[in-house]
Parts: sequence; C-alpha cells; structure tokens
Amino acid sequence: MRGRTRITGIMTAILMAGVMAGCSVQAGKQVEPTTGKQQTKETVQETVQETELQKPTHPAPSQIQPFPDVEKETKAEPLIGGKRIILMTDIHYLAQSLTDRGDMFQSMVEHGDGKLTNYVWEITDAALEEIKLLSPDALIISGDLSLQGEKKSHEELAKKLDEVEKAGITVLVIPGNHDINNPSASVYSGGDRYPAEPTSPEDFERIYKEFGYSEAGSRDANSLSYTYDLGPSMRLLMLDTCQYEPRNKVGGMIKTETYEWIKEQLKQAARDSVILLPVAHHNLLEESKVYADDCTIEHSEELIQMLEGENIPLFLSGHLHVQHFMRNNDIGIYEVVTSSLSTPPCQYGVLDYMEDETFYYYTRKVNMEKWARKNKSTDENLLNFDTYSPPVLKRIFYNQAYDAMKNSAEEETGSIFVKLTESEKQQMAKVYGDINAACYAGRAYEVVKEAVKQPGYAMWKEYCYPSILYEYLEYIIEDAVLDYNVLGME
Repeated sequence: MRGRTRITGIMTAILMAGVMAGCSVQAGKQVEPTTGKQQTKETVQETVQETELQKPTHPAPSQIQPFPDVEKETKAEPLIGGKRIILMTDIHYLAQSLTDRGDMFQSMVEHGDGKLTNYVWEITDAALEEIKLLSPDALIISGDLSLQGEKKSHEELAKKLDEVEKAGITVLVIPGNHDINNPSASVYSGGDRYPAEPTSPEDFERIYKEFGYSEAGSRDANSLSYTYDLGPSMRLLMLDTCQYEPRNKVGGMIKTETYEWIKEQLKQAARDSVILLPVAHHNLLEESKVYADDCTIEHSEELIQMLEGENIPLFLSGHLHVQHFMRNNDIGIYEVVTSSLSTPPCQYGVLDYMEDETFYYYTRKVNMEKWARKNKSTDENLLNFDTYSPPVLKRIFYNQAYDAMKNSAEEETGSIFVKLTESEKQQMAKVYGDINAACYAGRAYEVVKEAVKQPGYAMWKEYCYPSILYEYLEYIIEDAVLDYNVLGME
C-alpha cells in the first residue's frame, strides 16, 4: 500500500502572496477604491477591456470536467475505489451581525490582503451549495474559518456546515491562526471598529463538536488535533499547528507532546493497515521562500522525517491564500496548498484519493454567477462576478505596493538615494498587482512573460524597493513555470 510509482503534474502558481491573511503584508490607504458593492458595471467593463490586452504566455491547460455540469443541478456519481474529498480553507467568515458594511468595514476590505469579505456570505453559501452536487465523502476545512476569531462568526458558520452534514456529507475542521484567542476580533460599525467576543480553544471544540471532535478516533490531549476514519481503509490525521496560548500568533508550531501523539498515530495506522492522510493549516514545506517563518511549521523537518519514514505521499494545507504545491527534495512527500475560498478566483480543491494511494487533485472555481441567478440576486457584481472580481484583486494588490511607496519621497537603495515619481509608483504598483493576482490563482505563468516587459518592472529591477515586495515579486517570477491547480500521482 505504500509503493510509489510515476508522478505526473499539470499546474501553475507561486507561493504565498506575500500579502495574505495568514502570512500577509498589508498596506495603508487605497487609490480610487473599487471593491465596494456599488461598483458600476461600466467601471468593471472598462477595467476588463484593459486587462484583456494581456495575453497568456502559454495556452491554459484543458478544462477537466470529471463532474456533470453543475448548472444543471445534477449530482456526480460517488467515487469507486477511493475517497473524494473537498478541500476548503481560509474562508475568513464574518458573522453578518458584526458589520453594518460601513466605512470602516469597506476600508478593511479595500486595504486588506485580497479577501472579498464584502461578499463572504454569498461566496460561502454558493460554495457549500455547490459541493452537495459533487458527492464527496468529506468536506475538510483546514483552518481560518473566521475573519479574526469572532465567536459569533464561528457559531454562524457552524450552522451552515450543519446543513451540509444533513445532506449526507461529512464535515471536518481544524483551527487556523486567526480562529482562537485572537485580540483582533472586531465589530465594524460606521467609521469605527471595536472588540468582539473572541473564541477560546474550549469554545472552538464545542462549536465544531459535530465536525470531527465528537467522532474522532483519537484525540491529542495537548492540542485540537485528532484522527478521523473516513471508511475502513483511510484515516485522516487532522493536525492543529496553531499557537494561541495566551493569544494567537501567525506562525505554526507543533508541541513536543503532540509529536509523541503523532508518532503513535503513525504506528497505529501501520498496525491497522490503513492509509493515513495528514491535514494542517500551516505548511509542511517552505512553500513561501520569502515568508517562511510565518507560513512553514516551525522545525517541520521532524514531521517531514516522520511522514516520509512511513512513505506517506501527500500533505494538505492552507494558510498561504495562494494556490500552490511542491515536493520535498523532488523525491519525497508532496504538499498541496489550497487557496483561500474568499480570495479571487474563490476556489476549492477536489481530491480523489484511491485505495492504492494514487491521487488526483484539481481546483474548482465557485460559480458565483450561477448562484446569483438561482437566488434572484439584483447585485450586478454577483451577476457578473467573473468580470467583477479579477480587477478588484488587482486593485487591492496595486494599493499594497503603491501605499508602501507613496509616503516616502526619498528612500535609500543600496548606496544611493532614489526619489520615486508619482508615475513610477503607479507603473510599479500596476505590475505588482497584475503578477500577484495571477499568482494567487496558481497561474502566474500566464502573465509573467508579458508583465516583465513593462516599464514598471524595469523600475522594480532598478530600485529594488520596497525590498520585501521586490523580493516577493522576484520569487513569483522565478516560480511562475507551472499551473499549480492540477496534480496527479499515478
């Protein structure tokens, strides 16, 4: 059951969007905000027409359609000889009662890390409705279920997950770095933000009791880790990699005591002759070369050694908000990172994991336009989501780069001083926004070849400022050689 054969992959992306919720760089103010719900259809169309001038550098991979047309509301046939698992992560759900959608809330969205929190309710509902048609054996949500750990957000989301279980789909969750003991839990009212009730570890376990914890085969006494038997031949190792005592931290770590529990679970899985599939919020491998400290599990080498010692082929995670995957030393364990559900292109992963431990993974974009039509929405942004959301994400990333530069008339770059003009800042920010938005979707390879020909990119190369964004931009370009949305192991 542990034999390995040929590996195949079709993919695209980069690693983390050095600007994302778990590991993110955020900026100050925005120029000409366009993320609000009242963006006009004309504005969207103008932006899209400009965007369409950028041609992909390679043809996109063929669309794989293993499921029936979801538009027709037909259910897929169950997978024979394996398990079909839906992977969602970093929903960052916010209870509707915690915002009046006023100025402070809009500013949080427009100056954030790309999450469309202004539509998180619709995106979540559409995704959960859609997966019911895919006949999965389980839905796994690998952390950052809430925006900033608000207790009401967890409670409201849990009610939605209960409806999924009533449809006959097993739902399993683990916490993310935003979910527990988070002092940033907030209520947004008008131009103000004030504290909301946070979530304790005990609250998290109670709220999500029916989504893994009450049915666990084994529970770690020192964390919110557990195992779950997904049928007689597969066991899920759900790892809590978060640090939240006494308050939350961005980076991930596994306690020494939890490592002892993991060792026992590996031995038990071998004794039971079952497949063990590990899942965590933080990354096992250095998916982000720039933000590794905040994204990769601290001292993950020990966990890698333990998993590879049992020839476990696959590890699943989130946290980056970017669609990505990589393999340890090109011969070891694969890690697939699913992108944030609430960040365009608003997608989730589908994993067909067979009993011989071969697998096939690919992403599926939530059909927001179909959901809007079905629910008789009058919101033009939802009805035209595929044209609304891409320029919004580019604008947010434009703002991040622009805001990092605009308040500095003179900055030291190496041994010289450079003064950026307004035009230079705008051109540099545009290139950054275009490349980073494609990277989030796991398809940076489609835009990089043309983007690096732009004058704005030459300015990044000349000034290398802001240094952290330049370093991140260069890594995206170096990494943009694959489509990271599809991976198969045969």
